[in-house]
Amino acid sequence: MPHPTTSPRRRRDTGSAAVEFALMAPLLLLLVFGIVAYGYMLSFRQALSQGATEGARAAAVSAYPTQSQKVTDAVSGVNDALGGYGVQCAIATNATTGTLRRDGVAVGSCTVSPATCVNNALASCMSVQITYDYQNHPLVPEVPGVGLVLPNSLSYTAVAQVG
Repeated sequence: MPHPTTSPRRRRDTGSAAVEFALMAPLLLLLVFGIVAYGYMLSFRQALSQGATEGARAAAVSAYPTQSQKVTDAVSGVNDALGGYGVQCAIATNATTGTLRRDGVAVGSCTVSPATCVNNALASCMSVQITYDYQNHPLVPEVPGVGLVLPNSLSYTAVAQVG
């Protein structure tokens, strides 16, 4: 009696692993890309928080007494913190509100202005607020469905006592 090299059942299953992989690969790639996109957004979110904090700190330790110079120092602190992402805050001279730009494109706003100190009404404080429109200007290319879990905008405010 001849001995078959493969059973009839095995012949029918040939290629099923390739079909299963072809069906699952897009879902796995979408999951991996979603994890990367969300992680990058969280990293950028932390950088925005750091930028607002550094801007407020720079205004607080500014060696210059004028408000316009404190605003300039705060903007410099924000730009130093966000420079790695290609994001810059631009505020005109003698203004307190400006535009947040990434690679030359307006992507949000930045505001550096006097604020009320919560714990000491006699002291003066400086507030730095950064808002980034993440829905219209994501940092990674969009893939359908991934944008559903990402925020529409990111906004942070930091306040520091000056002088």
